[in-house]
Amino acid sequence: MEARKSFADLLASESLVLVDFFAEWCGPCKMMKPILDEVKSAVGDQAKIIKIDIDKNNGAAMQYQITGVPTLILFKHGKIVWRQSGVVQPAQLKQVIQANAS
Repeated sequence: MEARKSFADLLASESLVLVDFFAEWCGPCKMMKPILDEVKSAVGDQAKIIKIDIDKNNGAAMQYQITGVPTLILFKHGKIVWRQSGVVQPAQLKQVIQANAS
């Protein structure tokens, strides 16, 4: 059984990781789920998509200065290459991932 990677290890090990910082009580955050599902099926293995609940992962939220949710951050080899708060449309997300995939 594979040991569970820490958040930092995951960001550093995968080439592209899209992190959705969200909260259960956030209406716009709920709108992101079908968008992220659509993007995941479109980009496949080009990017790993993970969701971080800011209420359960306060340290990560503070580390990345999350002041509003949803906030999406795209990491490439552990470095932030793109960041945006609010609901992001699937076409824009796919474009950002594909632009950073090479």
